[in-house]
Amino acid sequence: MEMTGFSETQRVVHESINKICSKFSDDYWAERDETGQYPHELHAALAKDGWIGIALPEDLGGAGLGISEATMMLQTISQSGAGMGGAQSIHANVYATQPVAKFATPEQRRQMLPDLIKGEWRACFGVTEPSTGLDTLRLKTQAVRDGDSYRVSGQKIWISSAQVATKMVLLARTTPLEQVQKPSEGLSLFFIDFDKNAPGLDVRRIKKMGGRAVDANEVFFDNYRIPVETRIGDEGKGFKMILYGMNAERCLLAGEALGLGYAAIAKAAKYAKERVVFGRPIGQNQGIQHPLADSYMHLEAAKLATYHAARLYDQSKLDSSIPQHAVGVACNSAKYLAAEAAFTACERSVRGPYQCLLRNWLTKL
Repeated sequence: MEMTGFSETQRVVHESINKICSKFSDDYWAERDETGQYPHELHAALAKDGWIGIALPEDLGGAGLGISEATMMLQTISQSGAGMGGAQSIHANVYATQPVAKFATPEQRRQMLPDLIKGEWRACFGVTEPSTGLDTLRLKTQAVRDGDSYRVSGQKIWISSAQVATKMVLLARTTPLEQVQKPSEGLSLFFIDFDKNAPGLDVRRIKKMGGRAVDANEVFFDNYRIPVETRIGDEGKGFKMILYGMNAERCLLAGEALGLGYAAIAKAAKYAKERVVFGRPIGQNQGIQHPLADSYMHLEAAKLATYHAARLYDQSKLDSSIPQHAVGVACNSAKYLAAEAAFTACERSVRGPYQCLLRNWLTKL
């Protein structure tokens, strides 16, 4: 990927993360995907050098950088050969903690974030439900006030890293939908202990065809008790807070998609130079050149959209004239464009006479 135009800080992030990721070979990631073994070693290596808190406040042990730098980190992880497996082992600890850093009280931040930054805790993100999907405003998980605690009941699905997480950023309805004026009201945000041995919590791993290095899960709550102090901000105001994390997530996912696409193009171009047919490398044929060049240009365009969105997200923290809906449009657009560009790049990279070799490598991502 062409690095011209990135800030000095972003280039340092790229070089530093690439150095860490170089210690994890393609064989390492293939083994993790085949066995379903979590990539604890990558998480530990990143935590050791302070990268888990890349976008969290310095006074809590973080790096105090932005989502622009965090996106570069996740793209570099993905592009190194770790793919989505490596990125998913990290990214919830980056985006899901953004609402906590912004909306929690100073005391809550001191209690909730330092151990996560040090890598001693891991967090998962509890929003998606089986019967609501993208319709977040109609999620059914409830948190009912009971004295100095809440009783949580409901179901979440496709929760990544729940098998290893000790904390969860949870969105639940504290006021029934029929009792609010707008669907966006009555949802509350919590940062909770995710104690799989406690009564009322059941975590079930979902079997997957690929991407097995990081677990995906169904989570069932049945009167699972959480303290009132775990609620972030005012009761019923959680939806706007969770969007703050989701917009960050979209930037990170866009970066991860770019990493996949650039990695695929690099592998395809290398093989096209080495594979000789009828006395010359197949990369000299336009039938090979043009699809790869077209894919690369689409990745470059998606890269601009991605880092524009990340920059806008960061600037909106300091500039109140930037409306949040503009940030949302940019972040959603970036995720879509990067995903489309990456899919096309990977698809074209496994076509032609070298598809068997590349397919073997790409299935490890």
